[in-house]
Amino acid sequence: MRLIPGLKIVAWTAALAPLALLLYQIYQFTLGLLILNDPVELIQHRTGISALILLFITLSITPLRRITGWNPLIKFRRLAGLFAFFYATLHAFSYFVFDHSMDFSSIWADVIEHPWVWVGFLAFLFLIPLALTSTTGWIRRMGGKNWTRLHKLIYLIAPMGVLHFIWLVKADVTEPVIYAVILAAILAARILIKPKTKSATAPIGRPTPRSTS
Repeated sequence: MRLIPGLKIVAWTAALAPLALLLYQIYQFTLGLLILNDPVELIQHRTGISALILLFITLSITPLRRITGWNPLIKFRRLAGLFAFFYATLHAFSYFVFDHSMDFSSIWADVIEHPWVWVGFLAFLFLIPLALTSTTGWIRRMGGKNWTRLHKLIYLIAPMGVLHFIWLVKADVTEPVIYAVILAAILAARILIKPKTKSATAPIGRPTPRSTS
């Protein structure tokens, strides 16, 4: 469809917008044009929220496709999933570098001591095999069924991301609770909105033959 290339440009632009805004704010901060109480906190919050939102978008593609009947939506699921991993990587990297200066013994001690750290760290580790096996070649090598089973980890990763957010916030939990409600609604939609046909789809938006979602 001729519409798809234009929509992909829009999708790429939207996915990169949080990073562009973050870089612009950091640039303003370095020039003294913007006051930030904690620029590291801004980086970690922005990248973490972006990863979470993109995970939600990834999970939303299937119910949206079922509601609209527009199957080309599936083409955007892999893109959303990979950008979710991209922002999760930036989030984890900022934690490793700014909080612990790549001191792995310090990182490990923090992971063990604080539940919000190990939940987030585990969610990130689970994302890695999903990103690495996102290509059509990996689908062929693993087989549709095995690939589908692996990518169902997203149903664990997204709630763990929300839990990480809730535990991280020590005072007002309104924002993470809102994300929890949104995730619950998305998961409910995936269960309650049945496909109109028995056409096969891919669980995390990768272009896969004969896998279900």
